[in-house]
Amino acid sequence: MATARTLELRALAERIASALPPVVEEVVLTGSVSRGVADDVSDIEMLVVTTDRLELAECFEHARRVGLEGLDTWGPQGGETSRVFGYLEGVPIELIWWSREFAEISVAAVLDGQPSGSGDALANGVALRTVGLLESWQERLRDYPDALAASRIEDAALTWGGYAPAGMLTIIRPGERLSFVERALDDLLRVLRIVYALNRVWEPTTKRLAARVDTLPIKPDRLAERVEEVLTEPDLLRAALVLSELQADTLALAPNGPNVDRARRWVQEVIGVLEGETDGS
Repeated sequence: MATARTLELRALAERIASALPPVVEEVVLTGSVSRGVADDVSDIEMLVVTTDRLELAECFEHARRVGLEGLDTWGPQGGETSRVFGYLEGVPIELIWWSREFAEISVAAVLDGQPSGSGDALANGVALRTVGLLESWQERLRDYPDALAASRIEDAALTWGGYAPAGMLTIIRPGERLSFVERALDDLLRVLRIVYALNRVWEPTTKRLAARVDTLPIKPDRLAERVEEVLTEPDLLRAALVLSELQADTLALAPNGPNVDRARRWVQEVIGVLEGETDGS
């Protein structure tokens, strides 16, 4: 059941979509509003697909005409994507502008396995204005190829091995928290990449992680809680051990492959090194 804030923000998004000019063919509501979980700090995110590519200045003008104020942009400029930020009635609005041609290219790239958050956004998107594009994209995105899942799992396991397991001790020495957090973040994202691939789910953002992984049938026990523990545990040795055990449990769920097989052996060796340090402390 959608939250009350979701209904409020969706109504505002629908007003924006209906006020955009005819050059706009498709408006897709994405983010927390499309999934029905918006709260008081949520913004409105929309993909705006136009017949032809528009320059950023044109996108700004269209946004201004529908009532957005305080206009700004973010990210790379001059490419196929134009980004417009503004406020409407005090609500933050983010508009991503794509041409129809680039939208089709982007969907094809997702299906080909290129890293992107667009797959999740479109798979859970809601059409506020449509010529049928979102429906066709969602139909294509329902098929998550086994070969793509295997490739993503192997890629995620690539960095787990190939050097001395005792090297992990160099990032848990006193004063090395930044080094550990840098490594832990990358490892945790790789854990999540494997889990989403195992469940044939297009990789989402890390926001609302507990809710996102709660319904996944294939995952390590207490996945979200262990991620939180790695990031908040004051004792770096303990945090590293929790992380390594989470990696091991994730790899146990994965299909065999060169990187996965090597990672399984290496992570177990890391656990042995860390447990040795624990016993000696």
